[in-house]
Amino acid sequence: MTYTSETPTPKNRSASGSPQSPVLAVEGLNVSLRRGATWNAVVRDMNFRIDAGETLAIVGESGSGKSVTSLSIMQLLPQGISRVEGSIKLSGRELLGLSAADMVRIRGSEMAMIFQEPMTSLNPVLSIGEQIAESIRFHRELNRAAAKAEALKLMDRVRIPDARRRYDDYPYQFSGGMRQRVMIAIALACKPRLLIADEPTTALDVTIQAQVLALIKELQDESGMGVLFVTHDMGVVAEIADRTLVMYRGDQIETGATEDIFARPAQPYTRALLSAVPALGSIQGSPLPQPFAIYDSTTGEADATVRDFPDTRQLDAPLLLDARNLVARFNVGKSLLRRAAARVHAVENVSLQLARGETLAIVGESGCGKSTTGRLIAGLQKPVAGRIALNGENIAGRSQRYISRHVQMVFQDPFASLNPRLTVGKAVAEPIQVHGLAGGREQEEIVANLLRRVGLSPDVARRYPHEFSGGQRQRICIARALALKPGMIVADEAVSALDVSVKAQVVNLLLELQEELKLGLVFISHDMAVVERISHRVAVMYLGEVVETGSRADVFGNPGHPYTRRLLDAVPIPDPARRYSRRATAARELASPIRPRDYVPPVREYKEINPGHFVQVPGPEWADESRG
Repeated sequence: MTYTSETPTPKNRSASGSPQSPVLAVEGLNVSLRRGATWNAVVRDMNFRIDAGETLAIVGESGSGKSVTSLSIMQLLPQGISRVEGSIKLSGRELLGLSAADMVRIRGSEMAMIFQEPMTSLNPVLSIGEQIAESIRFHRELNRAAAKAEALKLMDRVRIPDARRRYDDYPYQFSGGMRQRVMIAIALACKPRLLIADEPTTALDVTIQAQVLALIKELQDESGMGVLFVTHDMGVVAEIADRTLVMYRGDQIETGATEDIFARPAQPYTRALLSAVPALGSIQGSPLPQPFAIYDSTTGEADATVRDFPDTRQLDAPLLLDARNLVARFNVGKSLLRRAAARVHAVENVSLQLARGETLAIVGESGCGKSTTGRLIAGLQKPVAGRIALNGENIAGRSQRYISRHVQMVFQDPFASLNPRLTVGKAVAEPIQVHGLAGGREQEEIVANLLRRVGLSPDVARRYPHEFSGGQRQRICIARALALKPGMIVADEAVSALDVSVKAQVVNLLLELQEELKLGLVFISHDMAVVERISHRVAVMYLGEVVETGSRADVFGNPGHPYTRRLLDAVPIPDPARRYSRRATAARELASPIRPRDYVPPVREYKEINPGHFVQVPGPEWADESRG
């Protein structure tokens, strides 16, 4: 595919008006990976440029080749099994053909990269400050004291609070958002001309994502660096990108100004990608969950077979779940008397109810206690205090074997949830075997029916987890969760890491299963747009406490707590024309749930602002938050 660059804008001209060379120019890029004796082309004929101060977003779903493209520019693809052809120029200097030693000097100093998962990118045995200073010492040849001083300045610059005290902290002591800020500090340590950000916000909570995007943009405006932003989130693209390049199965299929791509997409795949983005408020006024439209990537048209689902709730029957005053705490450290020095107050006085056929969404940032609440409900963790009743029966003292017949859990990472040594069929059959429900031919038929129910062929039972995509693996996990015919499923961030189209398919599958089996769903997520689609009721958690609960229409349409408004305000708007109209989200980290050993939680007061819509009376820490 031939690429013609756009007419130069003021960004790629000098003060005198003469054209400047681009920060990055990629021409005729082809990348092949070897599997056995065969070379497979994974990126074909890529052509693009990035000017100083400009952000180019490369978008596409998993397998499109966008991450391979970014790794090719950094020359980080494994040698021997990768082949990169074409031209990659950084400020006019050809990178292909440079020695490994030359590339080591360029990486970090002239161009840098931020990866998706900061915890796997940071060294767990080195302090945060030392990891930032290490890059400075290597590339700028400063002594240890000068490098530390520069590292502290960078930590302040990326808004890591109390930088001097936290210099010697380790990665595990930082939240996800703070770890990503550390990665940004390392990337910017030597003032690179080009920053490559590969899915840097995918795993972050919506408020932290907004802060990271704002920080990258602010630092870019200060230094004039070019930014290559790799993502599959079109809402993020609308927020940050000047131009957008769309990839599909290794090909560059469309490129142009972001406003033009959103307003007038030329390719069916681009139209499908944009149409599949969940827009907050799109079903405002509807009391029931609404399925996502599924778009055909070859035509860009919506699948006409997608239908609305009826109200499946059985509100007049006994509650499927009735959790009262749940408390979960974890000891931290040891005192001189070998007692806990402090405690993590993970869940504090949480009460939740769920009817059969109903979906309750639990939302909040990482560390708010929503996943711990889910584990308490599923019996995977015992509460310090409180009561959990399933179908009206208190499960205190009941075995995990008993609880698992009623409640099953689907986790965020399906690959980590499946045993790589077991075939899919054996993984789905395992709960049936453990509980002695069936064997032999009957078991095989049950597994085949479960796979069909989640949209997979029974033939896949002979294959292993690594042979499937992320969305298919999550379907397998759902099939396994259904094996014991539970009344309730706890889905803990079950679609957070999936591409937008696959996410839509899995959400629709859950709605179909809910209608067919009258399942109760506890849907744990930080993705507010997806929560709006799937939930009947919503509980908002902050620092282990429920601060607001009510119908989805009430919580989204009339949020009563400042924290709920903060979550909703931080959702990216998939419209470049409204890029600067969204209310700024202040850089406010989730406070620590670690309390002294003798800490007594305050008694909270709740107001019922609508029937069934309860809001915790905000404490003094929210005094600066307003509706403005």
